Amino acid sequence: MAEVSKKPNFFVRTGRAISKWFREMKSELKKVVWPNGKQLLNNTVIVLVSILIVGIIVCLFDFLAGQGMGLLGNLFR
Repeated sequence: MAEVSKKPNFFVRTGRAISKWFREMKSELKKVVWPNGKQLLNNTVIVLVSILIVGIIVCLFDFLAGQGMGLLGNLFR
């Protein structure tokens, strides 16, 4: 009589999948080129300046839109 190959249970399959995922993640992290301190500082400054510029633009737009809505409100009183 031929033996029937039995599929492993859910927990065994899940454990193998998780183990495979961690092995692949470790392999991919070895390929990453991490920035040095100077690059990290430079990129951080660029991001902070960009956030500041966008924040100023949004504040100006909000202020101007509020003033415009106020003028329209006063116009139709």
